[in-house]
Amino acid sequence: MALEFSIEITDQDLPFFMDAMKRAEQRAAGKSAQQILDEAAKTFAGSQAQQMPEFVRSRLACVENLVAMAADEGWGLSADDKGRVVSALTYFSDPEDLIPDNVPVLGFLDDAIMIEVVQGVLKPEIDAYADFCTYRSQEAAARGADAAKLGREEWLEDRRAELQARMRNRRQSYAPSGNFTPRFKFT
Repeated sequence: MALEFSIEITDQDLPFFMDAMKRAEQRAAGKSAQQILDEAAKTFAGSQAQQMPEFVRSRLACVENLVAMAADEGWGLSADDKGRVVSALTYFSDPEDLIPDNVPVLGFLDDAIMIEVVQGVLKPEIDAYADFCTYRSQEAAARGADAAKLGREEWLEDRRAELQARMRNRRQSYAPSGNFTPRFKFT
């Protein structure tokens, strides 16, 4: 017998969760971004062995995605954008969150709720990273390469070549005659 229930978090409830996030950030003061990423990844990995409702498990996958986003050198987040993601992950790296993670069945319920809040705040980053991963996978497949090993240099070189070819093609169509000679000389 499966039970179904829903939780509604209203705008009036959000300050409670934002305060919990601030407390987690305060406890994380002095930690490096890499330490926070490592701890959030460890929390996610540890959660996979726990018994929990499927709606919680499915939301925890977002933590893994955020860690991957922040660590992905190919994505190359700016320091500010990476800081937003790492800041959001501080809650998931905090062993003293609202419901201790080791409480059977319910230990990650608060994490699932916080993930919903984080996903709302970081929606542009999450969507853009998903698009990037799709593009990278398509590019890797087209090249017969491993997506994880395909770097920005390859894309930049190909994109540069593509744009320069387009430039040359447009130049041909804009030339007043086939004998067009530029008047500019570079030394």
